Amino acid sequence: MSGLLATGVIAGAGPATADDGVQHQGGAVATLDGLKTYDRAVLHTNGKNHEIPAGVFEMTVDGGGRLKTYCIDINNPTQDQAKYLETPWNQTSLGGNKDAGKIRWILQHSYPQVDDLAALAKDAGTGPLSERTAAAGTQVAIWRYSDNAEVDALDPEAEKLADWLQKSAQDVEEPKASLSLEPNAVSGKAGGRLGPVTVRTDAGQVTVTPPADAAASGIKITDAAGKPVTSAANGSQLYFDVPAGAADGSATLSTQATTSVPVGRAFAGVTKSQTQILAGSSESTVSANATATWAKAGAIPAVSAKKNCAKGGVDITATNKGDAPFTFELAGLGHSIPAGESKTVTIPVAEDQAYDFTITGPDGFKKNFKGVLDCKTTGTPAPGTDTPSSQPSPASAGGTSSGPEGDLAETGGSSATPMIAGIAIALVVIGGGAVFFLRRKKTAGAAE
Repeated sequence: MSGLLATGVIAGAGPATADDGVQHQGGAVATLDGLKTYDRAVLHTNGKNHEIPAGVFEMTVDGGGRLKTYCIDINNPTQDQAKYLETPWNQTSLGGNKDAGKIRWILQHSYPQVDDLAALAKDAGTGPLSERTAAAGTQVAIWRYSDNAEVDALDPEAEKLADWLQKSAQDVEEPKASLSLEPNAVSGKAGGRLGPVTVRTDAGQVTVTPPADAAASGIKITDAAGKPVTSAANGSQLYFDVPAGAADGSATLSTQATTSVPVGRAFAGVTKSQTQILAGSSESTVSANATATWAKAGAIPAVSAKKNCAKGGVDITATNKGDAPFTFELAGLGHSIPAGESKTVTIPVAEDQAYDFTITGPDGFKKNFKGVLDCKTTGTPAPGTDTPSSQPSPASAGGTSSGPEGDLAETGGSSATPMIAGIAIALVVIGGGAVFFLRRKKTAGAAE
């Protein structure tokens, strides 16, 4: 194929994993199990009071492990059994929140990180605390910073804890990813080592798995000296060693580790579901992938994507390691990447909008990117409206309660999130007003 183009698709936003086109910079992938340890709080909105549950959610990690999280998007419902991805702060509402570091401080100094409740009560100057009231007080303090919510814990001791946490909180820096690969896409000519791909992790050791067809293709994953590697550590540099006779193509390496995910890491839903922040982690499976593309001649693109909350869209980064310019059009504007250079363009996407598009190119090159742009908290309900019992998410839990031990992870809304509708070779980003296509223009001597 001689053209590089992005085609929109009509699709439903069903369950997804990190390897089916959903953008993920690496780390844990988990499924929401529900709100497990909680008490009650009162949310004050539009002159009305809403009694809501407040506390700790639990998630099951793909590959093994358990997570405990708090909500940082009080008015957005959860989706039942929603899939979540470990996500940098700048790709969530935390990126634009000046108090994000204070939320991490609260997590570090309260339940469940502090599980000696007598000591916590003494530090906070409260009466006796239970797991439920400690969880409720912690969640209330977080909401005051994550959503600027006017919310109080119903239990007097939980309210004292919330007040102490709010007043004591200090700015703490964002934790690093449990595992990521930088960059996660490289390219170059066959007959050499493509990279480097740098491992970033807090795990002691990372398992490195070569491409599935490595034995047949001759492709190896090596260090800078060309020695094959099967394990790595933080700072390790990995390379794709591609034989000189390899046909033009691409391959993916996988990395995996078992580690405790750092407290304060954000978790964003693959579909529209309230954003969470990590309060505690067992030893859990974390993973990250990187892809290499190679060719003998011409433009050789490496394409990656990530959400850009600051600009309200998705950044598409294309790097050209070939010997001919890589030229494309975006939103009516032409862009040309000379050999050996890189360029990033931002595709506007509306807040809360799901998107799904595929970039295809020469010699079977294909990359799919999908996700939901969820960069802001939902905000308070409109004046004069109530939150109906079937839509309980100012309750964060996203469900109705049958008692303090109930599972509140009901959907509170449809999981059929609208997706982008594409026509021919155009991608129309609803609400963003952008229509674009990418194509590789014919260069002198290039085959059609």
